[in-house]
Amino acid sequence: MLPSGGLIINTFAPQRPLGPQSSDTPRSPKQNPFPAWSVIENSKKRADAFAKEASREFEVASQKAQSKTGHIEPWSAKYYAACTFGGLLACGLTHTAVTPLDLIKCRRQVDPKLYKSNMEAFYKIRHAEGLKGVITGWGPTFFGYSAQGAYKYGGYEFFKKFYSDLVGTQNANRWKTSLYLTASASAEFIADVALCPFEAVKVRMQTTIPPDIKTTFRGISDVVSKEGVPGAALTGSSLYKGLYPLWGRQIPYTMMKFASFETIVDLIYRSLPGEKSDYNKGAQTGVAFTGGYLAGILCAIVSHPADVMVSKLNANRKSGEAFGAAMSRIYKDIGFRGLWNGLPVRIVMIGTLTGLQWMIYDSFKIFMGLPTTGGPIEEKKK
Repeated sequence: MLPSGGLIINTFAPQRPLGPQSSDTPRSPKQNPFPAWSVIENSKKRADAFAKEASREFEVASQKAQSKTGHIEPWSAKYYAACTFGGLLACGLTHTAVTPLDLIKCRRQVDPKLYKSNMEAFYKIRHAEGLKGVITGWGPTFFGYSAQGAYKYGGYEFFKKFYSDLVGTQNANRWKTSLYLTASASAEFIADVALCPFEAVKVRMQTTIPPDIKTTFRGISDVVSKEGVPGAALTGSSLYKGLYPLWGRQIPYTMMKFASFETIVDLIYRSLPGEKSDYNKGAQTGVAFTGGYLAGILCAIVSHPADVMVSKLNANRKSGEAFGAAMSRIYKDIGFRGLWNGLPVRIVMIGTLTGLQWMIYDSFKIFMGLPTTGGPIEEKKK
């Protein structure tokens, strides 16, 4: 009547005895209790490996470039050439990258009722003009701002040294902000002469729907053939009819851009422990981006009314109309409030753009074996 001993053992024995199991028993794979965490860790490892490899390739390319150019002495011809090329890369690439934002900004400045929001503008342009329409104006943007960046950054380094020598080292250190303002204004004055023809073509290309100018240099040729040889800024009969308002926009913008950047970077390094030279290249370019982004916000606010006027003049100025008369007519149409159309999108665009410009520019200087921009003039070591 009672169950046998073997039945009792089989019934109550543990399913996974502590003793050794036979080799033919299949084992289930070990399950990770946090699979999402593993994905994050793997991604982080891949990113670290990629960053190390990119850094190594950067160093190899940098050494090759420096071996070909030789040691670059500060304030030498080679130094100014390197800064000029760095400025070309910094401005040409970044302005071209934000062409879709610039397109929306220009169209909303010229006709505030055209789009209700930036997102609506993007979808309408994409639907009506295709993907190519979203990047309308990238050609004159690239050529124009590459030329402007070359003269701006190279000129700034030249004029900063020129004015510093003119007033003496002691006065230059005492009035360094004034030095930054004067040097940047001088550089931008020249840079805008190179930019203006391309800016005129860009604005016409972006604000004419559909665009009647298809390519950059064909556009320049068409404007010259219709309106005369460039040069008459006051008569409005050439590619330079927007030069005065361009100076009015870009010179205050660049003065704020360079002076505030130098000041912000100086404050950042002074607030950090140790000297600027204690921080590696990645940290220094990070400081450059931060200082550039903050400076860009100030730049956008200072220069925005002139930016609106440039767009209006290039799009709506009548043939033969005097500069002052055109500005007066446009201001009567849009009023003071109209001068601030498109400011939010321009703050985002210029902040990001200026931060990236300084990061690219300083990265190129590092690539060529040069020190980054800004920071304390003399590092005191005890």
